[in-house]
Amino acid sequence: MSEIDELKESVAALSHRVTLIEDQQAIRKLHYAYGYYIDYNWPHAVADLFAENGEVIFLSGIYRGRDSIYRLYGTWFQEFFTHSEPGPVDGFLLDHFQMQDIITVAEDGQTAKGRFRALLAGGNHESRDYHPEGLPEQFYEAGIYENDYVKEDGVWKIKRLDYVVQWQAEYADGWAKTESHLQPAVETYPGNPLGPDELLPEQRLTWPHRSPLHMHYAHPVIGKAVRG
Repeated sequence: MSEIDELKESVAALSHRVTLIEDQQAIRKLHYAYGYYIDYNWPHAVADLFAENGEVIFLSGIYRGRDSIYRLYGTWFQEFFTHSEPGPVDGFLLDHFQMQDIITVAEDGQTAKGRFRALLAGGNHESRDYHPEGLPEQFYEAGIYENDYVKEDGVWKIKRLDYVVQWQAEYADGWAKTESHLQPAVETYPGNPLGPDELLPEQRLTWPHRSPLHMHYAHPVIGKAVRG
């Protein structure tokens, strides 16, 4: 191989590595944007982050396609939390902190997987007129995402968002004395107007139960995916 050929090969390899890093950054920005939009209950902005045939797995149910995704974030969440008013709403807190990401982009640069941890602080100020029924006045929540992403026309979108609640805690009592106010779905749409299109084969129980979520990535030292 000539010196020029070696340089061309090196440039191509470096260019590929830079593209993968840029893809990781784009996916990180995509997911962080998702976190900010659900803070404020902006369902249209959330739905537009997804691929046309994207889906969300939440509370043991699968919401397929943008219409169903909007049913989850708009008809359910926004109506429940803010009476369909876009946030920020005075006296209402729903902050989702997104962190600890591990993103793996496929070698062809067209698909990717990502794992994120979420920590949520939510609740109402005592001055607020509307207090959602069944929602603790002050609470914490933690969960893990294992997501799939796809690049469509050069733009990264969410293909499949899988969120598993890890624990919930009322602020005053802590996680030691709290049982999750979120429970697995038991009925699909349209029987349940807010329900998913399909139920998972097995329910994922919520706190104090723990539901594992497969880690997509290879162990950084031994080079293969591991399970506990």
